Amino acid sequence: MGWPSILETMEGRSGAEPRLEVHEAECLAWMQAQSADRYDLVYIDPPFNTGKRQRARRTKVSRDEDSVRVGFGGQRYRTEVLSERSYADQFLDYEAFLAPRLAEAARLLKPEGSLFVHLDPREVHYVKVMLDGLFGRDCFQNELIWAYDFGGRSKIRWAAKHDNILWYTMDPKRYHFDREGVERIPYMAPGLVTKEKAKRGKLPTDVWWNTIVSPTGKERLGYPSQKPLAILERIVEAHCPPEGLALDFFAGSGTLGAAALRRGRRAVLVDETREGIEVMKGRLDGCYGVFER
Repeated sequence: MGWPSILETMEGRSGAEPRLEVHEAECLAWMQAQSADRYDLVYIDPPFNTGKRQRARRTKVSRDEDSVRVGFGGQRYRTEVLSERSYADQFLDYEAFLAPRLAEAARLLKPEGSLFVHLDPREVHYVKVMLDGLFGRDCFQNELIWAYDFGGRSKIRWAAKHDNILWYTMDPKRYHFDREGVERIPYMAPGLVTKEKAKRGKLPTDVWWNTIVSPTGKERLGYPSQKPLAILERIVEAHCPPEGLALDFFAGSGTLGAAALRRGRRAVLVDETREGIEVMKGRLDGCYGVFER
């Protein structure tokens, strides 16, 4: 099954294999048409089934002495909405929606490949039981906790400020894991280690402290649920070998593709939403790759 090109392919001009492919397609149908044992890494950030409509805005803040809005230091400013995107995040049977897609992900992985599923506390326990049955409990390697500290605070319970990322491997003992390849991070208590260790930093654990994508930062693309590039770069560096091939079939804003290109890997991105495709075209057009639909 093919999808006609929506951007000129550099593969046709150079004859080389593209470093990046982006497909506008329903992911299950697309995966079922692909050959098995192709990918070193599959990372997905599926809808979290919050029951809400996810929205994101890109805004521009500038000084305006005529505005009624007053900020820090008494300066007046105005906010201009540059774009607004949204998608429905609700499924009547979330596990039934994910199950066939996870089964296809396992089929597409190489024997030494890894799967990462990015979730939140509402659904992670259901999905873990599903993955235990699909891969085997001995192929579960880690539950990574991405912790952040931004946004509102609940007044009726502890504020939810983390996501859960499940890591499974096709083989319980044979898989790619280059922990020395990732960037070291500062010690939280550098006074408790030697100066040499404090200067070198430490390897990350299964709890990753990293801020969300800043609502006003340059990385922000205005796509709901956009994940930080730093999180995806760490996953790619540690779990996809150099020149390896990664897949994200809920690609959204294309962060896995951007991380793979920055770290010398190749990537295939799939998304069925017009909003996601448009964001990826703006972000990745001009990179060495091909867009198809």
